[in-house]
Amino acid sequence: MPVEQRDVHNEAAFDVIIATADYPVIIVTTAAGQERAGCLVGFAGQVSIEPRRFLVGLSHSNHTCAVAQRAQHLAVHLPDRDNPALAELFGSETGSTIDKFAHCDWHTGPHALPILTASEAWFTGPILQRHDFGDHMGILLGLSAASAPNRALAASRYSDVADVPPGHPQ
Repeated sequence: MPVEQRDVHNEAAFDVIIATADYPVIIVTTAAGQERAGCLVGFAGQVSIEPRRFLVGLSHSNHTCAVAQRAQHLAVHLPDRDNPALAELFGSETGSTIDKFAHCDWHTGPHALPILTASEAWFTGPILQRHDFGDHMGILLGLSAASAPNRALAASRYSDVADVPPGHPQ
């Protein structure tokens, strides 16, 4: 298989296009045994209508990815743009050094997953497949439980968190 050649011009153009799309960001939480983890995720989206399927990309260098490799379920939260502190906590800190859950309100939800109280929009699902996507692991989820907000939600987007320094090295 040929090695991909880097084309800096095309990479820069791609980065501009993706930033312009301004995708929503999510917070993923999980648990394996007694260990909890969670992180801000920019690579995610629905990939099937029926059955419902969602794909999450977790950086291999992220503590949450290591925990998710041992987990059976994930929780996906859609953070509200009006609560930037939650996105910053889960984006700029690493579970390798702090317990993020000690700095926010949460409760135990389906499958013993940590559910973030400040995020009214969330769902959980079983991990159906894991795939190596280069510097990220792709996790395909089914649907097992969900909670929709009772009000209009302005989802956090990439532009809202673009200046948040990552909690782990790239």
